[in-house]
Amino acid sequence: MPTATNRRQQIIRPSEIDRCDHILCDDGLVIDISRMRSVFVDDATRRVRVQGGATLGDLDRETHVFGLAVPAGIVSKTGIGGLTLGGGVGWLIRKYGMSIDNLLSAQVVTDDGKVLTASFSENDDLFWALRGGGGNFGVVTSFEFQAHPVAMVLGGLVLYPRGMAIDVIRHFRDYMASAPDELTAYAALLHGPDGSPLVGVIPCYCGNVAEGERVLQPLRKFGSPIVDGIHAMPFPAMQSLLGPSFPDGNQNYWKSTLQRELSDDAICAIVEHANGLSSALSLVVLEYYGGAAGRVSSEATAFPHRNLPWDILFLAQWTDPAQTNMHRECARSGEEILRPFSANAHLLSALDVEAEDVIKTAFGPNLQRLAAIKKKYDPTNFFRVNHNINPGTRAGTA
Repeated sequence: MPTATNRRQQIIRPSEIDRCDHILCDDGLVIDISRMRSVFVDDATRRVRVQGGATLGDLDRETHVFGLAVPAGIVSKTGIGGLTLGGGVGWLIRKYGMSIDNLLSAQVVTDDGKVLTASFSENDDLFWALRGGGGNFGVVTSFEFQAHPVAMVLGGLVLYPRGMAIDVIRHFRDYMASAPDELTAYAALLHGPDGSPLVGVIPCYCGNVAEGERVLQPLRKFGSPIVDGIHAMPFPAMQSLLGPSFPDGNQNYWKSTLQRELSDDAICAIVEHANGLSSALSLVVLEYYGGAAGRVSSEATAFPHRNLPWDILFLAQWTDPAQTNMHRECARSGEEILRPFSANAHLLSALDVEAEDVIKTAFGPNLQRLAAIKKKYDPTNFFRVNHNINPGTRAGTA
């Protein structure tokens, strides 16, 4: 499901107020790079240079011309910067890894105005930190990615009545345990356009389409779906499939919890919570990662949760700002219900404005190393209106 769509990066002065959000601030400077959206594709090397203000739609439009794709997200209007710096999960994660696993280099402007290149061979400590450490180290003005041959995929939605939710999710869980890496699939508890409660499975198979038809048969034939919308489509169409579920202008608040396993009891708790959602626009999404992303060491990049393939997302969405507290509490209560099953870990790019202890769980055991790198490249915590890493963090304080 989609991560932060914001394409702005902030420089905050010491006088900024404590309670500003992650988009704008008082007594600070907002650097808006949303018009820096160029994408350059080298089809011979399959390398792609993307400016920091680009969206996934910008990226997909240019790479698709060459039959290529970069593993990045699931909603085309998401900003490439926020997505990548938080790790980057998406439709290609099980075959080609996270966005950060395909990042080759980045251009960064630090707090003192220096322009640095971060890569495996240049400022490699900064490069490590950028791959999952969020917007803590500077303004990233461009990214260089490795693309992969992906043109057509097999994808869409299979929908069932909500009454089948527990059985559908159990089957989805068991099916994905032996699914090939070419298949990434998520389950969702949602509502139809008429407000009817539904449960759905959303697969994306990025291998041979004919083989995908065979692989997806057990998923499509389970029970009696009321909609089977799976068909072959260009990859950019798959990226656009869920866009209408997140219209501009709606109020949003997300919570995320990562789990090693998805037990029957956890499934029952998730479904019970979803049945009581306070808005028909809200969703509960069960994302399953693993595959190529799960075979990367947790120390190889700043993203520390490679061994936790299940991400349960509580996506509160509403239209009336006066109802903010009610809907935020609904998302928070979902995360609280799952604490007995969770690993006390969170996906950074799925977090909103959070308490410090929650932010620390997103960085996990990599926090101390990140704090040391933060102290080197941003010792005064100049970049601080974010999921912040304090350069003063010491061993034993995480």
